[in-house]
Amino acid sequence: MAVIRKIVFSFLLSCMAGIQAGFAQKVYVQYDASTPQAAYASKQLKEALVAQKYTVLENQEGNDFLIRIGVDTTLLEKEAFHIIPEQNSIAITGGDNRGIIYGCLSLAESIQQGMRLKQVQKRSEKPQFAFRAIKHNTPWYSYRSSSALDQHHETVRDVRYWEAFLDMMAENRFNSLSLWNLHPFVYMIRPKNFPEASPFSTIEMEEWQQLHREIFRMAHERAIDTYLVPFNIFVSPEFAKAYGVAHKNVYPHYYVSGDTSEVVKRYMRESITQVFQEYPTLTGIGLTLGEGMAGMTPQQREDWIYDTYIEGMRQVGRPLKLIHRIPFSSTTESLGATSVELERLTRKSIEREAALDFIKGPIWADLKYNWSHAHSTPKLVKVHGGEMFDTFYNPMPKGYKITYTARNEDFFALRWGVPSFIRAHVAQNSQPYVGGYFIGSETYIPAKDYFTAVESPVNWKWAFERQWLYYKLWGRLLYNPATPDQVFQNDFNNRYGQKGKNLLQAYALASSTQLRLASLYDSKWDFTLYGEGFMALIGDSTQYISVDALINQPTLDPEYVSVKDYVQKSLAGDSFGKEKVTPPVLIQIMERDCRKALRLVKGIDTGNNASLLYEVADVKAWANLGLHLAEKLKGAVALQTYRMKGGKEHQQTAVAHLQKALGYWDEVIKITRPLYKDMPLTHYNGSSHDRNDNNLFHWALIRPQVARDIEIAKEAIVQARE
Repeated sequence: MAVIRKIVFSFLLSCMAGIQAGFAQKVYVQYDASTPQAAYASKQLKEALVAQKYTVLENQEGNDFLIRIGVDTTLLEKEAFHIIPEQNSIAITGGDNRGIIYGCLSLAESIQQGMRLKQVQKRSEKPQFAFRAIKHNTPWYSYRSSSALDQHHETVRDVRYWEAFLDMMAENRFNSLSLWNLHPFVYMIRPKNFPEASPFSTIEMEEWQQLHREIFRMAHERAIDTYLVPFNIFVSPEFAKAYGVAHKNVYPHYYVSGDTSEVVKRYMRESITQVFQEYPTLTGIGLTLGEGMAGMTPQQREDWIYDTYIEGMRQVGRPLKLIHRIPFSSTTESLGATSVELERLTRKSIEREAALDFIKGPIWADLKYNWSHAHSTPKLVKVHGGEMFDTFYNPMPKGYKITYTARNEDFFALRWGVPSFIRAHVAQNSQPYVGGYFIGSETYIPAKDYFTAVESPVNWKWAFERQWLYYKLWGRLLYNPATPDQVFQNDFNNRYGQKGKNLLQAYALASSTQLRLASLYDSKWDFTLYGEGFMALIGDSTQYISVDALINQPTLDPEYVSVKDYVQKSLAGDSFGKEKVTPPVLIQIMERDCRKALRLVKGIDTGNNASLLYEVADVKAWANLGLHLAEKLKGAVALQTYRMKGGKEHQQTAVAHLQKALGYWDEVIKITRPLYKDMPLTHYNGSSHDRNDNNLFHWALIRPQVARDIEIAKEAIVQARE
């Protein structure tokens, strides 16, 4: 026994010595310091090493471990990377500077999760899509006028915000940042030949320019392309007043006629040239042919764009990248419908632009995926304006690729994360003509945290950090859809230890509620659905989706069956195919998944960890919203059956289920009331688009509308039969 104890003791001493030696290892990171991207990549890697108790040397002498960072364009494609370990070294090789950033971040992630350098295995990754962009609106000269957007002014002018946001983008493999507003130019330059257009003093202008220079510098350092995406045709109020033109083409208007006067054309063209000359690391620009162009035919809009934007780009003197958003109006109206003729015209214009030597291809031809509500079905059902035809990919395009904007107008407060949904998106849309995705919102800016009500410290400062899982899932899976779920689960483990072990699965189950609601309830533009609030545009206002609205609304996903159609066909004795998601099938799915999600988080003691408290609470909120919808569907089916067939028992059943639905809503209120402030929404106010500063949302505020469902059922009458 004594011998055994000595052996065990010696073994433990050996292990402890090995651990101590591991932590004391001296590492030298070799890279090209003259390259900003390599310098950034090495900095991220060094920080991870230091955090795990490695000693990072300033020179190569005396190192225990060497990490070499370099580019090999012959071995790897753009943005790809290899990590190859050897005896006492690791080689990180990228197909370009972006690839070495991703390789270094991949190794840094492993180190942060406790992997020792000796344990590193050979790995490689390459991009699924060449374009992986964030859509980020600015609160100044924004597309809509709203207190929900105005509140971000100070935050979005903070360089520290942009540093954190761009770090997040690089970490999650997003490679493009697009900045959207009606008319960005006067915030970036004082037009040389139109100084009257500027609203700013010299000092104010310098502050705006410094902000933009820093954004573009930091983006360039992280190998992130930058795009301005204005709307058309808009000018500054000062320009309109000085030249007596475009009086309505100013903030906050957007459904206005296009002013095609020569002075407006010249001003726009010269502004575009000047902004690219003054910001040499700005990558490109986006074209939007819709708002501010009423009264113009599709051809007139394309011609105007060519005479201003394209000509302005030509005069810059360096190659630029281009986003040509595919227009949705085939008429002279600001709002319209898609058509084959419009697609043919647009394709011809894009191909004309792609042939120009000063445009660095491919051109990104962008469409909104399922209009403004991409978090619905992964199937492409429609785009903004209606149906998408095959014009853009038949025959196969040259010089451009299709991109999809996956708009999120449905959840701003609650965290979301369904890995299988994004993988299904990628699987549906990996044709050779698809270049990638935009991710982002029109009516929400992820800057100021205006949600958090608790005073305890949390592990985020900015709003986008609350939705870390949303960005990580979209970014990493657009880059590599084979990224395993364990990568995302590891982040929960790092944040919360053993208490976080079930959170990824719980989110995947619970936040699928959003996808199911949006697949069931057909929607179009921004305010036609707000998923986490169970609100929709009904009549001329946004309100809680009543039981009557749920019964009568068509579905977005063709495989889903509406309550109205289900009851009508069931009473007629018709059957449904196995592929159809009828209300009873959907109810069963939601009850199964939401109850399982609640079981997964039931035993988590959040203690004094406010961040974990929010993570768990959001799972519970989504799950109870899903159970609310399940009971509401039961009540809706019973209510419609009563109206169509009669029978008091159906009415009583409807009332009982709607009362249960209210109970689940009350549970959502109980969960969220202590944690979430009343939150301003960008809101449709009647039939106008004026600001509504008091448009606050919380689940508690619309409880009376939820309770009204019960009265609707009690007051229902049997419909007269012919």
